[in-house]
Amino acid sequence: MIINSKAIVIHSLRYGEADLIVTLFTKTSGLRSYLQRGVLKSKKGKIRSSFFQPLMILEIEAVHKNKGTLERIKEAKVVTHYNTLHTDFIKSSLVFFISDILKSSIQEEEENNDLFEYLETALLWLDANDAIANFHITFLIKLTQYLGFFPDASVIEHEYFNLQEGVFQASGTNIHCVSGMHISKFKEFLGTTFEESMNIGLSKGTRSELLAMLLVYFELHLHGFKKPKSLSVLSEIFK
Repeated sequence: MIINSKAIVIHSLRYGEADLIVTLFTKTSGLRSYLQRGVLKSKKGKIRSSFFQPLMILEIEAVHKNKGTLERIKEAKVVTHYNTLHTDFIKSSLVFFISDILKSSIQEEEENNDLFEYLETALLWLDANDAIANFHITFLIKLTQYLGFFPDASVIEHEYFNLQEGVFQASGTNIHCVSGMHISKFKEFLGTTFEESMNIGLSKGTRSELLAMLLVYFELHLHGFKKPKSLSVLSEIFK
C-alpha cells in the first residue's frame, strides 16, 4: 500500500554504518517507523539524513505493508524550512524536550488529524516567536486535550488538583492531590492561547514545580510514559 502524507519527525536512530531507523507521526497513518538504507552515506540521493532532524515537517510517499515491521519511504521533501527551531539554542533544547515527550506519548498507528494539526501549529508558532518562556508548559497542557485527559475545569475554584482523576477538589483525598502556588498558576494556563500564556508570570521555582507536576500527570495517564532526558537542560534555561 502506497501512502502520501505529511509527517512530523519524532525520532531517528543510526542503524549500522549508513542506515537510519526513523519514527514519524504521519497525518494519514499515525505513528510509523521506517528503515532508510544508505541515507547516511548518500550525497546525491533524493532523501537526505538532514530531513530527519527532530520535529521536521515532511511530505512523504511511503510503502506501508502494515505487518508491524519497519516500513519504507520512497520519496520525501521538507514542507517547512524552519527559521530558528534548529539554530536557536533555547528553541533547539525545546525541540529535544518535545520530541522526547511525543516519543512517549503517541503510540497509535491510526489517523489523528486533530493531533497532527495541533503539533504542526505549535511548532510553527514556536519557530516564529521570541517570547517562549512558558511554551513547554502550555504545549503539555494543550497536548492533554488531544491525548484524552485534559483537566476538568468545571470546579476550578477548588484548591486541590487530583492528578489521578484530572479534576479540581476542595480537599486532598489521595497522594495525587496537590495544592500550592503552582496549582494557582496552572489554572491560569487552562484555556489560554500560546500568545496569552506567555504573559503569565512564573518564578523559576513555580515553573519547575508546575513542569514536574505535569510530567507526573502524564505518567499517571499514559502507559509507558517516561520523563524526558532533556528535562534538566530546560530547568537551567528557563530560570
